[in-house]
Amino acid sequence: MNVDVLFNQFPILKSDRFILKKIEEQHLDEVFEIYSNDHVFTYCGIIPKHNKATVKNMIGHFERDYLKKSKIKWGIFANDTPDQLLGIMEAFDFHQKVNMVTIGYFLSEAHWGKGVATEAVSRLLHFLFMDVNVNRIQAEVMPQNETSKKVLLKNGFMKEGTLRQATLWSGKGIVDLEIYGMLKEDYEKGT
Repeated sequence: MNVDVLFNQFPILKSDRFILKKIEEQHLDEVFEIYSNDHVFTYCGIIPKHNKATVKNMIGHFERDYLKKSKIKWGIFANDTPDQLLGIMEAFDFHQKVNMVTIGYFLSEAHWGKGVATEAVSRLLHFLFMDVNVNRIQAEVMPQNETSKKVLLKNGFMKEGTLRQATLWSGKGIVDLEIYGMLKEDYEKGT
């Protein structure tokens, strides 16, 4: 894993319709719209935030986590409206010895069902496999989250199994998680 590609300079990723770039304080209203929507986090281990000051602090935490080289959160923006945040994509749990990373994503409810997550995940996969040279990418999904599973399957992930009552998610208690994974060799065969 080439962590320099990840953390020397914030990576900006472009696809046909979207750009994944750093979330700034100027995006506070849109970040708040996402984090304050209970529906967005129905199947996530995140408790919605209904206080704008809390969300403003979180944007600072995005930067702090990046500087600590522990997590990258990209804003997903449309190429034709590059200042309107559509959603958030993240890469975390960088296991360098195993050469593995976990990804996650969530969108503003107004942008559900438009292929945003599918295309953003596709672009992130290309970056992580081809530029960062990661060997394994995985995602953890609550079994009820059919929409997220479809995004992963469209991108070539395979369901590897269910971890029963395996983790504690904020606001959800102890939950089952389905693990979806992809290896670099799988990605290269599919592209």
